[in-house]
Amino acid sequence: MAAAPGSPSSLKASLPWVGPFAVFVALLAVAPMLGPASRMTLAAWVLIVAAAIFLFSRNVLEFRPSRPLASIGFGIAVFAVWVAPDLLFPGWRSSVLFQNSLTGKLASSLGTDALADPLALALRSLRAILIVPIVEELFWRGWLLRWIERPDFESVPLGNYHRNSFWLVALLFAMEHGPYWDVGFLAGAGYNWWMIRTRRLSDLILAHAVTNACLCAFVLVTGRWEFWL
Repeated sequence: MAAAPGSPSSLKASLPWVGPFAVFVALLAVAPMLGPASRMTLAAWVLIVAAAIFLFSRNVLEFRPSRPLASIGFGIAVFAVWVAPDLLFPGWRSSVLFQNSLTGKLASSLGTDALADPLALALRSLRAILIVPIVEELFWRGWLLRWIERPDFESVPLGNYHRNSFWLVALLFAMEHGPYWDVGFLAGAGYNWWMIRTRRLSDLILAHAVTNACLCAFVLVTGRWEFWL
């Protein structure tokens, strides 16, 4: 018999998928109280979330993508979608549609000192490329995409298509990205589709990591720090 939603067994089953993301969100909530990110706070962030991934999720993670080259290409395509509006239409995000009391403002979380600190920039890139894809894909595509379809989410295969969960997860993923909600929605829908195509969490982690790696390179080369919220 399936565990009831909210029961101890249900919460235990969800913990490997949700635990690291919960720690990640808690750190996001605390971050503004600590001021602009520095090398010390970034190092602590990486270590804490990496520890959460190891403690909670090591038994559900696998790193054997079924379509590695295609996933790399897909990650590059998502990056192109992410930066395209701002490159094609200068001032695209100056509208109240993107910057308001709900979505927040375009401003880097890094302080002035961190922007001139190679170690801080390396740690910020490390977080984006190695930590964030694991945490977010465990939660969004590994857990929530299935849980919305059926609270007994373990009975739902990875990559199973369900219209309501597909679009709701894309919408929530968009909301997570503040002033970049428009491209966040497209990326969320794209990642959902890629999960349906590959049915492997490792393909999603790889694609997401490539997207973030391209974005980090773009930010470091161009100095467009606002892409690092």
